[in-house]
Amino acid sequence: MDSGTAAVVGAAIGMLGGAGGGWLTLAGQARQQERQQRIDQQHRLEDVRREAYSACISASKQVSARWWRLAARLRTTGTTVDQWEADAAEAHATWAPFSAAVAAVAVVGPGPVAEAAEALRRAMYALDQAGVAWHEAARETGHGRLADLDARYMEAVAAKREPGRVFQRMAREALGAES
Repeated sequence: MDSGTAAVVGAAIGMLGGAGGGWLTLAGQARQQERQQRIDQQHRLEDVRREAYSACISASKQVSARWWRLAARLRTTGTTVDQWEADAAEAHATWAPFSAAVAAVAVVGPGPVAEAAEALRRAMYALDQAGVAWHEAARETGHGRLADLDARYMEAVAAKREPGRVFQRMAREALGAES
C-alpha cells in the first residue's frame, strides 16, 4: 500500500472513530437526559401528592372542627336556633373542599393511599350525617340536649380517628417519610 492510500485509509478510520465516539457521547447524553426527566417527573409527582395529602388532612380537620363547634352549641343551654343554623351552614360548607381533596388523592394515588382516603371519607360522612341528624332533631325540639343523638355523634367522632391515622400513615409511606 502506498502512502497516499494509507493516508486515505487512516483518515477514514479516524473519521469513523470520531463519528463512533460522537455517537456514543450523544447516546450517553440522551440516556442521562431521560434519567433526569424521570427524576424530575418523580419529584413533581411527590410534590403533587404531598399537596393533595396535606389538603385532604386539612379539609378533614375543618369538617371535624365545624361539626365540633355545632355540637358544643347544641350541648349548651341558652344557645339559639340561629346560632345552630350558622354553625350547621359552616359545617356543610366544609364538605365540598374535603370531598374535592379526597378526589385529588384518588387521582394522584398510589392505590393504598387512595383507598385510605376513601375510608376516611366514609367515616367523615358518618360524622356529617350524625351532625345533621342531631341538628335537625334540635330544631324540631327547640333544644340540643338530645343524649341519643349526642352519643351517635360521639361514636362517629371516635370512628373517624382510625381511618384518619391510617390515611396519614399511608401518605407517609407513599412519600417515603416512614423509616
